[in-house]
Amino acid sequence: MIDRTYRTLLFALYQSSVAVGIMLLPVAVMMKRVGLSLPIHRLVELTERAYESRNATE
Repeated sequence: MIDRTYRTLLFALYQSSVAVGIMLLPVAVMMKRVGLSLPIHRLVELTERAYESRNATE
């Protein structure tokens, strides 16, 4: 039961990070024009790795 809850929360966190990345796309484009970078890809990759590693162990 706890394992299923943990996996579900990881999936929700991963999906949320993807949604945040999509919503921040216009901000990232403007920042890129100025010469700055918005590192949202790190959050998405980290949550994706955590979710996939949890699914691989089962």
